[in-house]
Parts: sequence; C-alpha cells; structure tokens
Amino acid sequence: MKIFKNILKVIGCLLILLLLGGTIYLYNTGPILPLETKAIIAKVINEPLPEVIQGQQGFANSQGVKIWYENQIPTDSTKGTILLIMGISNDALGWPPTFLKALVEAGYQVIRYDHRGTGLSDWMENWEADNPYTLADMAKDGVAILDQLGIEKAHVLGVSMGGMIAQEMVINHPNRVNSLISIMSSGDIFDAELPAISGETAIELIKAAVKYGIVGGETNLIKLHIASRIILMGTAQQTLNIQEIATNVLYNIRHRKGYNASVSKQHQGAVSNSKSRYIALQKLKIPTLIIHGKADPFIPFAHGQKLIDLMPHADSLWLDNMGHDIPESLMDSITDKIISHLETT
Repeated sequence: MKIFKNILKVIGCLLILLLLGGTIYLYNTGPILPLETKAIIAKVINEPLPEVIQGQQGFANSQGVKIWYENQIPTDSTKGTILLIMGISNDALGWPPTFLKALVEAGYQVIRYDHRGTGLSDWMENWEADNPYTLADMAKDGVAILDQLGIEKAHVLGVSMGGMIAQEMVINHPNRVNSLISIMSSGDIFDAELPAISGETAIELIKAAVKYGIVGGETNLIKLHIASRIILMGTAQQTLNIQEIATNVLYNIRHRKGYNASVSKQHQGAVSNSKSRYIALQKLKIPTLIIHGKADPFIPFAHGQKLIDLMPHADSLWLDNMGHDIPESLMDSITDKIISHLETT
C-alpha cells in the first residue's frame, strides 16, 4: 500500500510539472502584443464606451431562428443595398467602422448582421453535431433580412466563411442578388489540388484561446482578439487599431450577449458539410469581384486565384501586404475597388 501511495505521489508531481510546463510554454509563445496594448486597454475599460451601433436595429425570422441586423441608410439618395456577411465565429461588430462609413458615404444602404450563434441572434442551444445547420441555411438568414426590410435585391459581400455564404446565396437565391463580392474566401475549401486551410495557423489560434482564456476577464478577452488578429495577418506588416478592437470587445461584453464559446464548432460544422460550389459558380452571370491577400495565412491566396480561373469574367483585386483580415492601411484601396465595382453593375 505504501509503495502504491508513493507511486501516486510521483504521478501527481509529474502531472503538476507537466501542467506548469505547459502553462509556462503557452505564456511564452504566441504573438507579441504591441507595447501600447496594456495602456490602451486600461484606458478603454475605465472610460465610458462610445455607441458603436449607428443604424436602425431589428430582427428577422429565418426558419424560426431570430437574426439581429443593423441597417445604415445614407442621408441622401440610395444607390443600392449592400448585405455584409462576416466570417467564422464573428458577429456584426467585426466590420471595421471605416469600412462601413466609406460604403454609406458612397451612397449605399449597408446592412450587417449577427450570424446565428453570435451576438444578439439566437445562439442555437439545441445544435447537434450529427444534424448541423449548413451554409445554405446561413444564406437563408441573409435572405430573411432582405424580406424583413422589403428589399428585393442586394449586392452581397462576404469575407472568409461569409464569402462562402455569399456564394451560396447567389447560387440558391439568384433573384435576390445584384452582384457578388467575395473576399479572402474559397469556392471549395476542401479542394485537394489547392493548399488546405493552414493547420499551423489554426493551432496558433487555439493556443491563444487557451493562453488568454484560462484566467478570462475583460482584459484577457481583449488580448485574445488582438492576438488572433496578429496571427491572421500572417507575414503582412500592418498596424492594428487596438482602441477600436478593445471598444468592440467591451461593447459586446457589456451591452450585448458577449461571445459564444460553442459557435466556432457550429460554424466549422456548416463549412465541413458544404459541397464544392465550383460548377455553380462557373455558371454565374452576375457581376463578381474577388479580393484576396497574397499573405493570407489561413485561406491561401491560391483559393482566390482558383475563383478567377473559374469565372474569367469576374474582376479581381490582389493585395501583397494583406493577410486574413481587412487592414486599415489598405482600406481605401479595398473600398475604392468595391465602390467602383458597384457603380458599374
């Protein structure tokens, strides 16, 4: 019995050492946050938060799922409507304010919304892995918003997974779409002939989630979002707007429902159960714009190139110093190209 107890003590000590070693490893790896991060986060936390919702808010019913949206309308005449579809695990606040402002000031009605499972939309508590919702279901969420607002057609713009949803919307609801803008996305993320989603980047994102999620709290959650943005930059050299990130994260925590820990798995399920859209995309006749960063570490640039190969009539914008994000320094180039595309449709 004494020997058995000694063995258990040794095993216990080894487990503690492994845990400590793993904790030390995590806290000494990952991206280095900008030097000013701590001071900016403290300032944002201790000051009143600005209002980040500028438009009309509402809810649409999509197959019994409640979807929150914001509708921003230009003060002058409206040239058309743009429906923005965010990427995996992200809600409507993921859109940079300067991006929204540029499109509204160009004369377009701009709608952004929370994916099911995020923000103020329903969080899908009864989701099951063997019966997941699909990208096609998520495309219906966007259509439901158009129905709610009485909008016949819209320009559909999606980033990353949002680009995949936008493609599904164009394919399955062609009478509701004026044009397609697909940013840092793919027509078939499982195409064996193309580089796959970066496993290394995914691991770095998981490590960041563990590193800042163990303790939790507002400060660490902000740091997690900053670290994730740095990881998704890849080799691109960009400067993050730390104050904007901190403000959006705190607004989500304090004035909305916060962040859903289960949604990443749900959205991955929707992507995993999607089929190739190549054949359907080849048949598209609506104006299309493909934008992709050459430094994208998550969905490789080759996926953007493949879309243009399939749709030679589509326009494109390739950006050297852009990873898997919409950087502030390239905002004018991106929005100018989008507006030019919209005005020729």
